[in-house]
This record gives sequence, C-alpha cells and structure tokens, in this order.
Amino acid sequence: MLTTIRAHQRSFILGISFLIPVLLMGGYFAYRQMAPFGSSSLLTVDLGQQYVDFFAYLRSSLLHHPSSFFYSFAKGLGGEMWGTDAYYLFSPLNLLLVFFPGRFLTSGIMLILLLRYGLAGLSFAWLLDKTGWQKGPRIWAFSTAYALNGWMIANQLNMIWLDALVILPLIIWGLLKLFYHQRPGCYIFWLAVMMIDNYYMAWMICLFSLLLFCWLLPEAANWRARGWAALRYGLSSLAAAGIAAVTLLPTIYALLQSKGTYTEQVIHSHFEYFPFKMLAKLVPGSFNFDQMPSGQPNIYIGMLLLMAAFLYFFNRQVTVWRRLVALGVTLFFLLSFCYEPLDLLWHAGQFPVWYPYRFSFLFCCWCIILAAQTLQRNFRPRYWQLALLLLITGAVFAYVSQLKLSYLNASQRWIGLGFALISISCLAIPRKDAPRLYDLLLICLVICDVATSAFTSLNNLAYVSQGEFAQYTTQLDQATKKLRQHDRGLYRVAKTFTRTKDDPFQGDFNSGDHFGSTLEPAIPNFMGAIGQPAGDGFVTYANGTQVTDALLGFKYTLAKQNWAATALPPSGYRPDWRQLPITATTANIVARHNSDSLPFAFGASSEILQLPHTTLDPVSYQSQIMQALAGRPVNKQLFQVQNFNSVQFNNVQTSKQITGTIFKKRDFLKPASIRLTFIPSTNDSYYLTVGPSVKDDATLSINNKAFAQSSNYRDTVVINLAHRQKGRPVTITFRLKKMSAWLQNVSVYQLNQRSFDASLQALKQSPLKVSHHSSSSITGTVDLKRQQSVLMTTIPAARGWHAIVDDRPAATKTVLGTFMAIPMAPGHHQVKLFYRPPFLILGLVTSLLTSGGTWLILRYQSRRRR
Repeated sequence: MLTTIRAHQRSFILGISFLIPVLLMGGYFAYRQMAPFGSSSLLTVDLGQQYVDFFAYLRSSLLHHPSSFFYSFAKGLGGEMWGTDAYYLFSPLNLLLVFFPGRFLTSGIMLILLLRYGLAGLSFAWLLDKTGWQKGPRIWAFSTAYALNGWMIANQLNMIWLDALVILPLIIWGLLKLFYHQRPGCYIFWLAVMMIDNYYMAWMICLFSLLLFCWLLPEAANWRARGWAALRYGLSSLAAAGIAAVTLLPTIYALLQSKGTYTEQVIHSHFEYFPFKMLAKLVPGSFNFDQMPSGQPNIYIGMLLLMAAFLYFFNRQVTVWRRLVALGVTLFFLLSFCYEPLDLLWHAGQFPVWYPYRFSFLFCCWCIILAAQTLQRNFRPRYWQLALLLLITGAVFAYVSQLKLSYLNASQRWIGLGFALISISCLAIPRKDAPRLYDLLLICLVICDVATSAFTSLNNLAYVSQGEFAQYTTQLDQATKKLRQHDRGLYRVAKTFTRTKDDPFQGDFNSGDHFGSTLEPAIPNFMGAIGQPAGDGFVTYANGTQVTDALLGFKYTLAKQNWAATALPPSGYRPDWRQLPITATTANIVARHNSDSLPFAFGASSEILQLPHTTLDPVSYQSQIMQALAGRPVNKQLFQVQNFNSVQFNNVQTSKQITGTIFKKRDFLKPASIRLTFIPSTNDSYYLTVGPSVKDDATLSINNKAFAQSSNYRDTVVINLAHRQKGRPVTITFRLKKMSAWLQNVSVYQLNQRSFDASLQALKQSPLKVSHHSSSSITGTVDLKRQQSVLMTTIPAARGWHAIVDDRPAATKTVLGTFMAIPMAPGHHQVKLFYRPPFLILGLVTSLLTSGGTWLILRYQSRRRR
C-alpha cells in the first residue's frame, strides 16, 4: 500500500513538472494572441523564414512522395535531403504535423513547442527524482528553471534544436548508471537517439558528457577503477555512434560537400569580447533581436539557482576533489563563451551564422545540477557566504548599470536586483521551522523569476501575423495544386512573388529557390554566375531570362494577377512572361506555360564538356552555355549591348560612361539621382545588369515604379526591362542612398530572338521522354541526333546519382561545375537515373550490426549479474 501511494505521489510530481511549463508558456502565447488563440503566430526569424517551410515539406513527403526524404528538386535546382532532414526534421514530435495542413501549420508548431517545454520539465524532474538530488514538490522549481532557461527562451524559434533539452537528462542518467553500476544500456540508447534526432546538438552533448565523466571520476575507488570506467564510457559512446550510423555516415558525407566546406581553416587565439560583459546575462529578460546575430550566451536560470550553483563550491558535504573538478568544468564553460578556439570546438569548427553560443543550454543544465545538489533540505549557508553573495550581487548590478545595452533597461535591473535580494533572504531563512512553507516559497520564487525573464525576453521580438502566413500559403497552395492537376510531369516553376526562399517546400513544387544550412556551394556559385541572387546557404530564381528559363526547365510561371493583393510580396519583374499562354488562374495568381522550356535531360553537343567559365558577365555566360549545348560557336553572342538614348544627372557630376563610374553628390543636403532612358528598337527582350555594390549605394526604379529585387546578392544580377515594347521609352532611375554610388556593371542588353530560337530548336530535337519519375529516380528514352553525343541534364551532379543506359551502368560527368551529363553515342537509348544517398547502405549495415552486437553484450552482462 505504501509503495502504491509513493508511486502515485511520484507520478503527480512528474505530471505537474510537465504541466507548469506548458501552462506558463501556453498562457503567454494565448495572451499574445498567437495562433490558434488569435491573429498572431509564433513565426519569427528562421522559424518563419525557413523551418515552417521544412515542416510543410515533411508533411507532403510523408503523405505523398516519401522518396523526397532522400532527394528533392524543391531544394534549389535539386539536392540531397537525407543529411538535410537529419539536421532539420528527424524529431519524432514532428510527425504530429501530419494533422495540420497548410495555414493550420502554425497551430501544429505551437503544439509541438509546448510539448517540448513540458517534456523538458518532465525529463529533468525525472532525473532529479531518480538520482535523489531533489525530492517532492521542490523538484518543480528546478524542472521549471530547466524548461524555461535563458537558452530555451532565446532559441524557441530554433525548434530543430529543442529536443536536446528533452533527451539530455536521460543521457545524464544513463551516464550515471554506466559509471556507478556498470550498466551502459541506457546511456548508449539515449545518446544514439540524440545522434539520430539532431547530430549537431548531439556533438555538443557528447562534449558535455565528457566533462560530466571527468566530474564523476573522483568518485571512483582507485586509478584502476577509473581506467575501466573510462574504457566503458569510450566504448559505449562508440556503440551509440555505431547504432546511429545509418544517419551519421550519409550525413557526414553530405556535410563535407556542403556546410563542411565553410569550416574555419585559421583559428585565432583571442577573446571575442570583454568577458565581464557576460554579467549582463545574469539579469532577467536579457535578450532581444540584436542578440540573435551576435551577442553573449543566454544562461539565465533564476537568481536563487544561480546563487546555489555558486555555493556548491563551498559545500563541504561534497569532496574537495569533486568541487575542484566542478570548478574546472565551470571555468571551461565560461572560457568557451568568449575564447575563440573553445567556441569553435563546441560548434564543430564553424562560427555560427546568428544564434551564437548554441551550447549554452548545457551550462544552464550544469548550473541547475550543481544547485540541486546544494539546496538540500538541510542546507543552510553560513553568514559569511551570505555576505559574499550580497557583495557579489551589489558589484554585478553596479557594473551592469554602467553598461549601455539595448536589451537591458532600468526596470529589468531593479527587478533582477529584487529577485536577488529575495533569494539571499530565502537562503538565510532556516527551513526546519516551516518546511512546507519554505518549499512553497522556493518554488514560487524560482518559477516567478524564470517566467518573468521568459516573458520579458519574448516581448522584445516581433512575429509574423497568422493572416499574413495563412493567406500567402493558401493562395500558393491553390495555384500549385492546379498546376499538378494540369500536369503531373517533371518540371520547374518560376514566380515573381515570394514569402521565403523555401516557398517550393511550402507549396510542394520544383523551383530554383532554397535557404538551408546544407546547400551545396556549387549551386549558389552557378546561380550567381548566371545573374541570380545567391550566397552561402541560399539561392533565388528571381532574375531569369528567356535563356535560363529554357535551359533550366522552368515550364510554368506564376505571377500576381491582382496587384492589390498585399499577401503576395513581389520579388521580380518579368514582362517577357506576359505573352505566354495562360494555363490556370486563381483569385490572385495566374499560371502560364513556357513552351520554350527544355526537359530535365536532353541531347546536346559534347562541346559543353569543355566549356570554361572565363567571364564574369552573366548574360555572356548564359549565351556561351546555350551555344555550346547547341553545338554553335560560343563567340556568337545571343545578347548585344545597347546604348542609352538619354541620360539625366541630378545633383551629381556628369559622365560619358555610366557603368563603373562612382557618382558623388554635389549638394549633400539634396537628393541625387541618375536617370537613364533607352527606346527598344525591336520587340525582343531587353535586360539590365546591375553589380552587387549598387544595392548598398542606390535604389532602383523602372518607369518611376519601385523595382522588387532581392536585397541580398553577391554577384551581378540580370533584370528583365522590356519585351514587345518597340518604340516605347523605358526609364531606369538610380537614387543615391549615400553620399556616393558606384554603378557597377550597369548595362542594357538585347536578346537576339532569332539566334536564341535557332539554338533552342537544336536542343529540342532530342528530349528525354520520361515514362516514370519520382523525387529520386527518372526513367525514359532519348534519340540522340548525329551531332549530339551527350545527354545533358539540369540535375546537380552528386555522387549519389547513378545512370543506367541500355541496361548497363554508365559513367557521368560534371559540366559547368554543377550539372550531371552522360556521354553516349547517337541513337536510341533507354535511360534510368536514380539517387541513393552515399554511405546509406554502409550506415544501415553498421547500425544493424552494432545494435545486434550491443544487445547481445548487454544481455550477456545482465545474465552474469543475475
């Protein structure tokens, strides 16, 4: 009977540990009217610009085309997805998103986020209960502080990382069982789960487990016991990696081809900022938007627990050696927060792009563990310790008050000081006189403290409205659904409006846009070379020409039909689409068919195999690619430079040459501009090239209308100015944003329509006639003409792609540094292309063998113990 009562009490304690964070954060979200509670949403920064689209991709993949888990043509022009999924989507909680289609996806995101808050509190409460570090309702103070720690609040928008807080306490419990009882099963299992769930966070947790192991070592009886413990720890960690090999091996290879190429080659031994600046993070709510790109670690866990963690080093109930090791671990963390080599170690050799010190959740956990071992029921600090805390508190707040920080105001400092003084008073009160009242005070103090910090921090952020997301998503889904109903073939879709660069994932269509950490560098390099906005980790097909539309297989185009529709933010200007025949329409979007588009694979001249990239002019490079594929002279350009008919200088010096000139204001107080006018002499397409420096120095308008252009690009971009506008003037205006502007690579080009059509017809002779296709395989036939000896594809070359021609494996080549091509003789051929993630089979075999071997060893050890 007594055992049953205790079991019910334990379940009650754990259940409340789950509910407190859920109710606190759920209440806050409802107060902020976030969907489904109102008109706002949780979407902000990367959650709104990237992750929500990945979640939509996950849902469509699960329900409609599972092969896209391995490869997707919605990732830029095409890319592997196994390694991408391993970073973004392998959390089991994401499966709940299946029940939240389209515009309701934000409600699913909130549900999963609240579950993660609750599960983090539950997991840590379970650890405290199992270890005996805390018992009874007091656990709620520590579990809530863990679930609402500063890192969790600052990174709730980075939902892909949050499972780490749920799994970390289970790994710690497994490590304790491994060390004290020689039972490694729990540690192996949960570490393997973490590696599969998110390898990036798992790397940091592995480093932390090593620090924890060092902290436990003084407990071993002698050096022999420590050696055996170290061997068990090492072998168990390797076993966990072996079990997760099915994810790790393909992912490591994918990273080496993408994100791994940006690893720092030179490490500087210096401090990244003045270390004492971290003290400002000991104030509640010390976070805002400015802290996202660069800032200090978010480590707030409540004043009382911070003080208790500090008092651990004076706790005589803990052995001196263990306290010294704990001090070393703490100093290692603090040094990692400001010393570059250690910072890079935690981040696997790469500086984070935004969200610095992503490992600080481990320091929060570490401090709460120290606090839990300090604040025992019979703990009472000495008076000199309380005086020391009071002195340090005064010094910290005096120092912080002198700092001018955007994320701290006087109210926060006074609130923080109030919590600090109440915490010191709480520590001074003896518990024995009123234990239940004391525990209630402790619980309320910590929960109020961390909740205040959480709400203050989140109030500093702006969020996407639910209506903005829902309207855009609904309209995009309607348009792409109509296209799929009309044509179930393999093609790409271009558009002149955008919400994010991952719209193709959101709308489930193939395109040339993507933003993600695992984008292969060859894709942005190529897209930038042909005049598209691109950079490290993103590409956007917003500046296409008739040439690139045809070559890259953009068979359909989407444009705003109703320009008053503010839910469709414009991202490009394509007058050369207006004459294309309409395929489908919705209330605000018109879809058109581009009959000039080529299939994903077509017969081409072998000249493309040797074409060098010797020009930085994007239209010249487009011309060379087209002519080389068609077997025509590459020096016969498809584009000709056009002169301006008139130039008007306003408050700048005059110049006979526009491109390459630095224009300076004459009167600093007046606006300045350069107005260029040309009159098309034909109905052909005309294009403007603009260098990357222009976006920083000037704004651009066409015919006195602001031009919607991506503001983030590193190469010269190509802009469509006119089509079928013979004799009608086109005016381009550059308005200076600064004192001077460098009009880099500003030129107008005319597309020679006849030459383009001739080359296009040569390439249309031998299309790959697709009989079957999926996200990772294409099967069809092709009839190569006499002058064609290459099957050219616009599929990015990758080791995972394999070609079977006429039932025999065929060698592939990489052309233009980007695409896959297959040399073959003229004539009729059966072609099959399929993608398999490199090392997936080896990883699967390794996982199965390691899992089987580990299970047999653990079972043998269990029998021996019995």
